[in-house]
Amino acid sequence: MEACVICQLAKHQLRSWVVYEDENVICFLPLEVEAFGHTVIAPKAHHTDLFGVPAEVLACTLGVVQKVALHYQIVLGATGVNLLHASGVAAGQSVPHLHFHLIPRLDNDDLEAWPKLPGTKYSKDELLQRLQL
Repeated sequence: MEACVICQLAKHQLRSWVVYEDENVICFLPLEVEAFGHTVIAPKAHHTDLFGVPAEVLACTLGVVQKVALHYQIVLGATGVNLLHASGVAAGQSVPHLHFHLIPRLDNDDLEAWPKLPGTKYSKDELLQRLQL
């Protein structure tokens, strides 16, 4: 996928600020760093979204998410993290390569990373009936 910006970053074809990488995953500062320590974490192999990624690739990627979060706990003093992700156009995915935005959180940092949701008119029983696996 030569046109994919994350694939190009993973192959070091574009200027990047790599925080960590191994043979399967790359972690880098985004073009627009929106919070202190904001880091993008993605598998190097091209997978468009959460729906099509093999479970082992997802597990490997999330293992690196945890590794970076633990590192930021030590070096930044992060007391929490937000992990942001969008799969599919309806969810707001703008880059068609699976990736996660890790936002380190500090006590009293005044960031609002949790979306304001409108709620639902459905009861938990109705929801459970439709959602249960």
